[in-house]
Amino acid sequence: MESKEVKILKYLSKNPYASQQEIANELQMSRPAVANIISQLIKSGKIIGRAYILPENKEIICIGGANVDRKYIVKNELQMGTSNPTTSLQSIGGVSRNIAENLGRLGHSVRILTVVGNDMEYESIEKASSPWMNMFSVEKLSNYQTGTYSAILDTNGEMLFALANMDIYDQFSVEYLKKQETHLTNAQLLIIDMNCPKDVIEYVQTISLGHKIPLAIIPVSSPKMNRMPESLEGIEWLITNKDEAETYFQMTIEDESSWKKAAELFIAKGIKQVIVTNGSKGVVYAGQHIETTIAPAIPAEDIVDVTGAGDAFVSGTLHAWLEGAEVSQAVQTGMINASKTLQSPETVRTELTKIGLNNELEEYKL
Repeated sequence: MESKEVKILKYLSKNPYASQQEIANELQMSRPAVANIISQLIKSGKIIGRAYILPENKEIICIGGANVDRKYIVKNELQMGTSNPTTSLQSIGGVSRNIAENLGRLGHSVRILTVVGNDMEYESIEKASSPWMNMFSVEKLSNYQTGTYSAILDTNGEMLFALANMDIYDQFSVEYLKKQETHLTNAQLLIIDMNCPKDVIEYVQTISLGHKIPLAIIPVSSPKMNRMPESLEGIEWLITNKDEAETYFQMTIEDESSWKKAAELFIAKGIKQVIVTNGSKGVVYAGQHIETTIAPAIPAEDIVDVTGAGDAFVSGTLHAWLEGAEVSQAVQTGMINASKTLQSPETVRTELTKIGLNNELEEYKL
């Protein structure tokens, strides 16, 4: 049987900002007993002060979706109204979860905040994800199913259509995030995807502005663009795509001029850096202090599966930016990660490392 000291140490390794009362509640101990043990652990040098995270090790917090992804690859041309022969593959996904795993594999300390069902799907997510991110703050809801995403792909790996069971994210609440406020206010970077309700996104924006923590907002689909905050002032990053930008501004992007204009309209609303992706045509990036630029896509030699490429782009870009890269270099890093992910059957490629990504970037420059 584990001693109380060991139990507390294990708990703090997963949740270093926990209050003594939180520890007491979780481990079914009295708060004075917890306080006494923590005092002894500090004196013995097993923990160093409160909180237990050094500034240089602050977490990236990813807020949003964690799903089970199911991919069905049609063997021949899709025929509606009848049975189609397919091969199938199940993997772990969700925009924020994918970003979190990418960043975890790149060496960052990452925590995910999401809502899940108490079901087998979440068990699969936890098993695959926990080596790369802290999942201690995930909220389990017994009356809801973990999110699932089913994509139908053609023989070239291109998506034909997708089905999403995401009702659980309507239960993503400000009250849940308020319980995580210590983590949020001590983060290095906040990343939120727009599976979250609008009031949740605006609450995270308030935390970002009040504590001067950079915030990246990641849209997930055109219909959910109505979840954008009323004010975009102070948002550090918006990484969106052409269709989402068209929906938000009720405009048509039909050439390079209108593509650039969409990015500049976001900047005019107060966002510091914005990227508008456009598939194989590449991306437009703009910023308050940089020239609006079109960066052509880095071609993938052999596209296996498009799933996860967008999340890989976001992750690579934000990783490089956190490492001090200029926006142009960060965008190129994101495109390298996306290109390599397109050539992988995995939603997050398992060979991804910080050194490996740097090497891939250098090889591309040659």
